Amino acid sequence: MEEKTYVDDIDRSLYDFRNEDKDAYRIQEGLTREIVEKISREKHDPEWMLEFRLKSLDIYNKLQVPNWGPSIDGLNMDNIVTYVRPNTNMQGKWEDVPEDIKDTFDRLGIPQAEQNSLAGVGAQYDSEVVYHNVRKEVEEQGVIYTDMESALNGPYAEMVHEHFMKLVPPTDHKFAALHGAVWSGGSFVYVPKGVSVAIPLQSYFRLNAKGAGQFEHTLIIVDEGADLHFIEGCSAPKYNVANLHAGCVELFIGKNAKLRYSTIENWSKNMYNLNTKRALVEEGGTIEWVSGSFGSHVSYLYPMSILNGTGAHSEFTGVTFAGHSQNLDTGCKIVHNAPKTTSTFAGKGQNLDTGAKVVHSAPDTSSYINTKSISKDGGISTFRSSVVVTNKAKQAKSSVSCQSLMLDNISRSDTIPAIDVRTADADIGHEAKIGRISDDAVFYLMSRGISEEEARAMIVSGFADNVSKELPLEYAVEMNNLIRLEMKGSIG
Repeated sequence: MEEKTYVDDIDRSLYDFRNEDKDAYRIQEGLTREIVEKISREKHDPEWMLEFRLKSLDIYNKLQVPNWGPSIDGLNMDNIVTYVRPNTNMQGKWEDVPEDIKDTFDRLGIPQAEQNSLAGVGAQYDSEVVYHNVRKEVEEQGVIYTDMESALNGPYAEMVHEHFMKLVPPTDHKFAALHGAVWSGGSFVYVPKGVSVAIPLQSYFRLNAKGAGQFEHTLIIVDEGADLHFIEGCSAPKYNVANLHAGCVELFIGKNAKLRYSTIENWSKNMYNLNTKRALVEEGGTIEWVSGSFGSHVSYLYPMSILNGTGAHSEFTGVTFAGHSQNLDTGCKIVHNAPKTTSTFAGKGQNLDTGAKVVHSAPDTSSYINTKSISKDGGISTFRSSVVVTNKAKQAKSSVSCQSLMLDNISRSDTIPAIDVRTADADIGHEAKIGRISDDAVFYLMSRGISEEEARAMIVSGFADNVSKELPLEYAVEMNNLIRLEMKGSIG
């Protein structure tokens, strides 16, 4: 059997369509004090938010570009428009959204998903939320789901003030400071004590404007004993100039509460995706990250969980696909600040440098890192794991498992573990497995009447199954379709 050695790039025509720019207001390019003040006026900020923006700008100007990710030399903030207001106000009825914007989200399947399987939807176009709706039965539970501007200037203003950029301070890194200065749009969610939201809420962010940035802020508070699944979707058309996404996600999970946060980031290949996500989990609480990254030119994406209470738990399950001209640096970080906290990770990628870090700083903590990577067309997949066990972490347990699948003879996979154990009373393990698609497995499937192309796609889908089964149905279907598109057109 002749072995396949090349895989065509993914067809992104579903996402790369664009609308004519019909924005109502577009701020000038660049980043200055005057621009930040104009954004604040456009947003009708309270005084404290204007002060926060200006302080963040000062921090931004003092900080250096991060040196822990891929090169972003192609990104010049002097050429980025930081605020674009579409030609509509936020609507509560889908039929009231302008036709061109409505058509965009119709083609992406947002209204259909809302009707079939969502409790509420927010849709952002460029810098503003253009549609927001939540089911009556969810509102009657006391759940608050609205856009950030409404929360900032409405009855939940104090709650916003108390939590805004407390988990991700502007001093964290240069692009966190940038976000603090120019943020616009996003979602605010509050789930009261003991309330379980039976079906997911979703926000979808579409960046249409050429040469612009999108800086939405998501703030979710899940109170004691409550339960929520929140889904975030993102996409943008492809241009021949740089676009920027520097959003921020802050998640607060109360005592014995649970939040599943699912993200599909399907940016175009001219996008610099410099997103920051962080969760604080109290006693007995759980954060579950489910992450899919299918686009962008460069990504920095490292969701972080701070396990702050006894018995707090975190899980991270992710899949990343990268092709020609893409450099996606992804991973996750978990800080164990209390006894009996646990975590699990899973990630997948190609042409990527990925990783996960766990710090055990309390007794009886445990962690499990399970990563899978897929490389093709000469791509290099590198996984770095860091496990730190302090002298306070008696009876700590950690296990790291790394599996790599290479689709051809010219790809490469490396595993680089780092283990720092400062107590003799700990149980730490690491294993790695690297292989290629089995010719025997392909031959068996072909003997059952399946084409070679489909057989290889089935094997790759099976390899990624533990991620897809954690995704909502619509996103699992999309992920499996993307895998098949990656495999389509194989030649040998």
